[in-house]
Amino acid sequence: MASMRDIKRRKGSIQSTQQITKAMKLVSTVKLQRAKTRAEQTQGYFSAMYDTVQAMLSRSGNINHPYLKGSESPKKLVILVTSNRGLAGGYNSNVIKLVTQGDFKKEDVIVVAVGKKGKDAMKRYGYDVPYDFSDIVESPQYSDAMQLSNIVLNAFAKGEVGEIYLAYTHFKNTVVHVPTLMRLLPVDKAGMEGKQETEKSPIPMNYEPDDEEALNLIIPKYVTSLIFGGLVEAAASENGARMQAMDSATSNAEEMIDKLTLQYNRARQGSITQELTEIIAGAQAIS
Repeated sequence: MASMRDIKRRKGSIQSTQQITKAMKLVSTVKLQRAKTRAEQTQGYFSAMYDTVQAMLSRSGNINHPYLKGSESPKKLVILVTSNRGLAGGYNSNVIKLVTQGDFKKEDVIVVAVGKKGKDAMKRYGYDVPYDFSDIVESPQYSDAMQLSNIVLNAFAKGEVGEIYLAYTHFKNTVVHVPTLMRLLPVDKAGMEGKQETEKSPIPMNYEPDDEEALNLIIPKYVTSLIFGGLVEAAASENGARMQAMDSATSNAEEMIDKLTLQYNRARQGSITQELTEIIAGAQAIS
């Protein structure tokens, strides 16, 4: 059995840790409120952008455009959105598994890391990580998404990659965060047609001056919007996951402190009983 001194030292260490987890929980709660508000304010626009492009392409007939057919390159570029810090439960590992445990071949994947945890993990697994945008993950701006979009679109236009994916954590609510892998390019026209089959309008989509010029303007904005939406939702998900993790850690620390307090009291009672026994035994021996 551990001594009273060891139990007291252990209890003090856990109490110090609990103070840290409480503080981190409060900080994450405040950050979550701001990130949640921002995600809710922007969600409508990006949902409308996604639905609009879906509706357009489902009514466009057969269009031979690079953004729709892609290139013959087997390379797949994945924008991986994680966090710069840990202590967020399974937030980082769950989104990383979308790539490492998915259908992608390691040699065919190029990773654009948005977050130090994802960058370090993918390098450790042996993936090619030529781009690092970890500095934008804390407070993403639309200009950051535009810069990221320009890089991936240029790689796609040059034929360096055949597909572009976005791996992020979708924010449903404070306690539900869903790891999501979304294909950005080439646009999945067949999937869009299947989704809108029940509500598809018989009126075809007409472009002016022509479909290629219109799609050259629309698709980049569409990609930028999805990237920015993913960044904003990931920021809210990260703070929500960290708040839950720190809340669980604080509760676990409280349980451990209660157990150690009981263990300390038992040890102290045992020590007192032993001392009384020794005193009584000594008195009886003298008499």
